[in-house]
Amino acid sequence: MNTLKTSFLCTEFQNPFLLPSGIITEIPEQKKAIDAGAGGVTLKSITKERREGNPLPRLWKYDHGLLNSVGLRNPGIDEAVKQIRFFLVEHKNYPIIISLFSTKIDEFKELVEKVVFLNPPMIELNLSCPNTTDELGHAFGMDKGAAEKVVKTVKKISGKIPIIAKLSPNVSDIGEVAKRCEASGANAISAINTVGPGMVIDIKKQKPTLGNKEGGVSGPGILPIAVRCVYDIYESVKIPIIGIGGVEKVEDAIQMFLAGATLVGVGTATYTKGMGIYKKLTTDLEKYMAENKINNLSEIRGKAHKK
Repeated sequence: MNTLKTSFLCTEFQNPFLLPSGIITEIPEQKKAIDAGAGGVTLKSITKERREGNPLPRLWKYDHGLLNSVGLRNPGIDEAVKQIRFFLVEHKNYPIIISLFSTKIDEFKELVEKVVFLNPPMIELNLSCPNTTDELGHAFGMDKGAAEKVVKTVKKISGKIPIIAKLSPNVSDIGEVAKRCEASGANAISAINTVGPGMVIDIKKQKPTLGNKEGGVSGPGILPIAVRCVYDIYESVKIPIIGIGGVEKVEDAIQMFLAGATLVGVGTATYTKGMGIYKKLTTDLEKYMAENKINNLSEIRGKAHKK
């Protein structure tokens, strides 16, 4: 009998499909993904201070996906801790990942110090947000040395709570960045964040469609980039990988598993296909496994690397 149950960092997920960070901005509303059948959720990335986000409009659909420029809208760490504490209690036996973002190493340390006492299943370090680089500086995930320092610093205070490093595709060698993070103590890698930034211009108004002019590119158009990044990371590290980017049907997810992913993030498809995408993917994956006599996803994980 085949099973979709997946063990990731000593936590059992009922299925391998995860809501990535940033798709739902309000913490209590993450319950929508849980109710829809997602195997786990990653909360919106939290910063030290409250952020209102970028100017409207923040999302723009184009033929092959979305442009997004939310700009890390969140209530700030102090208010977020209150909301997260309640959310963790309300969903006690469900895999929840807290995501944190900063452009300063000391600030990352401070953020981790404020959430470790909540004892979450795991913490994601967002080293790769593409929508704030002009305002806050280059993302850590674009610099292997900086990413290494962030992970090493927070591992000193995270204790037994696993640390996931979320990386940017906008680098020359994402495998090397992942390797440095692993060497510094990262327990897993999450890849990729959105590509870009990109821009769409309204030819009638003759100006960029987004309020921030540019934003991260997501959706099916970036799937080949995401699959390649997961493949490169799998070649470089021994720690597990969350594959994210462009997945909207079961064939896309299978590519991610074959490239080496343990879990697969499904984000933009919740906008374009609705929250029912999670049940659709689990049903189709069960069917694929039955037809191909696959009992466990570990049987195909990384198989594209075998000659």
